[in-house]
Amino acid sequence: MSGMEKASIDRLKSIGLGMTLAVMLLLGGIVISHALREVVPVEVIEAGTGLLLAFGVLLYACVKWLTRERTPALSRRGAVRQTFLKAEALQYAIFNSANFSGIATDAQGVIQIFNVGAERMLGYKAADVVDKITPAGISDAKELIARAQALSSELGTPITPGFEALVFKASRGIEDIYELTYIRKDGSRFPAVVSVTALRDAEDKVIGYLLIGTDNTARKRVEAEQALLDQRLRDQQFYTRSLIESNIDALMTTDPRGIISDVNQQMEALTGCTRDELIGAPFKNYFTDPERAEAAITRVLREGKVTNYELTAHDRAGKETVVSYNATTFHDRDRNLQGVFAAARDVTDRKRFEHTLQVNNLELESAKAAAETANRAKSEFLSSMSHELRTPLNAVLGFAQLMASESPPPTSEQKQSIDQILQAGWYLLRLINEILDLAMIESGKVTIEQEAMVLTDVLQDCEAMIEPQAQQRGIRMTFPRLDSQFCIHADRVRVKQVMINLLSNAIKYNRDGGEVVVECTISGENRVRVSVKDTGAGLAPAQLEQLFQPFNRLGQEAGAEEGTGIGLVVTKQLVELMGGVIGVESRVGDGSVFWFELAISGAPQLLPMPAHQSDVPLAGKTVVHGPSSKRTLLYVEDNPANLSLVEQLIARRSDLELLTAIDGHLGIQMARAHQPDVILMDINLPGISGFGALKVLRDDPTTAHIPVLALSANAVPSDIEKGLEAGFFRYLTKPIKVVEFMDALDTALYYAAEHGMADIDGLAYRRRAAD
Repeated sequence: MSGMEKASIDRLKSIGLGMTLAVMLLLGGIVISHALREVVPVEVIEAGTGLLLAFGVLLYACVKWLTRERTPALSRRGAVRQTFLKAEALQYAIFNSANFSGIATDAQGVIQIFNVGAERMLGYKAADVVDKITPAGISDAKELIARAQALSSELGTPITPGFEALVFKASRGIEDIYELTYIRKDGSRFPAVVSVTALRDAEDKVIGYLLIGTDNTARKRVEAEQALLDQRLRDQQFYTRSLIESNIDALMTTDPRGIISDVNQQMEALTGCTRDELIGAPFKNYFTDPERAEAAITRVLREGKVTNYELTAHDRAGKETVVSYNATTFHDRDRNLQGVFAAARDVTDRKRFEHTLQVNNLELESAKAAAETANRAKSEFLSSMSHELRTPLNAVLGFAQLMASESPPPTSEQKQSIDQILQAGWYLLRLINEILDLAMIESGKVTIEQEAMVLTDVLQDCEAMIEPQAQQRGIRMTFPRLDSQFCIHADRVRVKQVMINLLSNAIKYNRDGGEVVVECTISGENRVRVSVKDTGAGLAPAQLEQLFQPFNRLGQEAGAEEGTGIGLVVTKQLVELMGGVIGVESRVGDGSVFWFELAISGAPQLLPMPAHQSDVPLAGKTVVHGPSSKRTLLYVEDNPANLSLVEQLIARRSDLELLTAIDGHLGIQMARAHQPDVILMDINLPGISGFGALKVLRDDPTTAHIPVLALSANAVPSDIEKGLEAGFFRYLTKPIKVVEFMDALDTALYYAAEHGMADIDGLAYRRRAAD
């Protein structure tokens, strides 16, 4: 449509509007004038209405005449206009989205449009801000000052803090997206990412600004969490490196070809070379006998480890150092071989001493005798320390292997965690072996026995042991001062272990300045109840239901207090093995009361040993009933954690029934009564040792045929040799390696079957399948 045509139509519209208004005013005047005097005549209204209709028809005819030639063009333009209307509707919907704030201002910065998203994010209604404030009014003032200063320095021109700082770049046609803090109507703050665009007219003059903002809280939180994870990773790497560097031995890793990949400072000192010089060089280059050094790497790769392999290292100045070389292979989480981890301890002084002994014949005999005495003391210490250190480690590694082999298998995240436990556990086991090899000193052994005891004496011992821990937290301890003596029949060491565990938890999870109260009362006719009450936070009902689950710390994993989550589980097992019961009463905010009950006993004295009769009740026995084709395994063990581990391992064997006994005498009785196919025997047992129990079984014709496997934490070579000489079928050491354990058990079962003590068909088929 041309401009002239448009003008014609506009004039017609103006004329029509004017005439319509005139007619309406005329009719209105007539009606009003008549209303003042009398009712309006109908003919007047009809005349006015006719006049108005006539004018309307005339106006319609004129417009129709002007547009009769232009109908097709107008139709096309109508379609285009409809498209623009749809686009306009879409833009309106986008601008009024609740997912981002849209704020439009005039050229002076006063808000003109405040969309739904802005209302949701900032808490204002549009009416609160439109034509009233600028976006600077909802922004952090300090950030505006800082932004103005930064822009002034960047662009070399003074910029006023306030709205100008928000739109300065956009007003110059520069793309501007920045972060700032928005302040809601209620005063709360949140980070936002804002994009600013200048709005211009047809002459490119700025007529306003559009500020599009999104809530940046979630991204900030993710960035903070990622920063925390990065820091933890750096801390862990620093911690790991610190462990390596703090070792007194020269440590190194090599790839499978024997090329050094990492070293610690002790290795640098040993060779006189820097870390950069060592990494990438062949391991054998730093020893006087390169072929022997290379053979050490080959042996490790073939056998998995090397212990006390003697080499002589030399530094760049020619100084020689005799070292004891201990190494093992290491793998990635997918069990792919990565190389060799080796430790070289300086034993030059020891070698020099040995050489002196050889040269000095006069002192040789006395030195040899002294060395033999020392070796005996070292062997005893090694056996004792091996038992004490390996026993808890057996539970850690054993249960970790169980979890790793669960069906269905653990998730990838769980597997990573289990692999970390196993890696750390086996590494700790290797460290224990090395330390015990070089740290043999005199030490005695303690025999654990069940006995009648005065409970008051035990509590006094526990009070003395736990009081320093309580004083560090300012916690007051209250123990009973009993007029009468409560006597119980139990294992004194285990009762102390139970009490120390409960008291430690009461202190650990108490409030600073709190209180722990120990009480003893008679429960029923033949039990003594010991209660430990604390003033801690207490436990919710849901937590109480999970209290005795292994490795469940009830939400305390992220707390400041360390723990494994198995202390109460072991405590419960100890109490129940002693014929007692344990329980807890707790309420959130009121603290907790842990209690256990044990049977009353007479005055302390040694109790007579039960007669060896098959009809004697076998307390503590666990029998898993099944088909007659199943074979029977008797496990003699006094450690609850080890019992639980083996029970879970055997639970995976549908071909086995498990019997358990908590001491050697009970094990002998059960062996005579049940005639198991195989016996698994601990060595350090209360009352009678594993060696003593083995001798009794071997001397009895009814049990002499049963193969007996030793399972002990006494794992030094002399202990193993002693066990095999005593007649154990196999000597297994703790921590248990599940595959080796199952193989040894199968071998013993097959041996029993071959000697006519069990059906060999099923077992033979299983062994052939395994082979």
